[in-house]
Amino acid sequence: MLIKTNADGFIHPVASDITPQAAYRRRREMLKLMATGVAGAALATWASREALALERPGKLAALAAAKSNAPGAMTMEKVTPYKDATTYNNFYEFGTDKADPAKNAGTLKTAPWTVEVDGLVKKPGKYQLEDLLKLSAQEERVYRLRCVEGWSMVIPWVGYSMSKLIEKVEPQGNAKFVEFITQADPKTMPFVGSRVLDWPYTEGLRMDEAMHPLTLLAFGMYGEVLPNQNGAPVRLVVPWKYGFKSGKSLVRIRFTDREPRTAWNKAAANEYGFYSNVNPDVDHPRWSQATERRIGEDGLFAKKRKTLMFNGYEAQVGQLYAGMDLKKNF
Repeated sequence: MLIKTNADGFIHPVASDITPQAAYRRRREMLKLMATGVAGAALATWASREALALERPGKLAALAAAKSNAPGAMTMEKVTPYKDATTYNNFYEFGTDKADPAKNAGTLKTAPWTVEVDGLVKKPGKYQLEDLLKLSAQEERVYRLRCVEGWSMVIPWVGYSMSKLIEKVEPQGNAKFVEFITQADPKTMPFVGSRVLDWPYTEGLRMDEAMHPLTLLAFGMYGEVLPNQNGAPVRLVVPWKYGFKSGKSLVRIRFTDREPRTAWNKAAANEYGFYSNVNPDVDHPRWSQATERRIGEDGLFAKKRKTLMFNGYEAQVGQLYAGMDLKKNF
């Protein structure tokens, strides 16, 4: 049902980059770590993720979708194993270690779920999840996901272009940005209220970025509804930006004429700019962005791959930033 309404210095922790493989490879890698004397924290994270993978209670509800024919929507790269994509996550509402979301997100209640759309739009409203699902046909898109800590994945998402919802609500002429506000319930999200970030988690896009066909409103992954730890029941996916730009568990989408203040930009403006486009030539102040490790591929000691400009989507999105100084507008 659609209900009409009237027209309102933290240091980023980095967990161990542990990539589980077949049993023999895992054992071999952990023995190497032990030999170098650095196995303690790594072993704890590795063991935690392995236990979570074994405890998966069967498949989640299927979410049917046709493969997308949008340019750039279907990479042919090897897909990251499901267990890696669901046990190695950033979702600070459930903890700061990569294994924490899978351990703690079971408390998140995803039904009923409402997303409010307001601000500078002609048709504000409150959308039940079912209404959002019916708004457009679901598509499967295989996107790269690149995180600022230097790791990446390839994930088959299910959803539709954010532009479908934007067109539905009809932004006013002075709407220049879209702000995305996520769930912040301390009763079901145990780390909300911590001093890590200013809650609720907020993100934002320029209107042309939000309208780009590759910007996805996602409801599922791997042919199933989203697991809680991956942003259930609805999240944003912006594949040419660092992963923290893709807000999870959305509850409000607001259209504004001013650039929104975003969670990580408020926490450390010198490290996390508003645009946050994947750019190998612009390093994070504390580490390089020139290379990345693909999670689930060839083990912990695999050679890193070169980071691609705009995460490999330069042909599709590069024109959005024509004439901009990308080192200044990072």
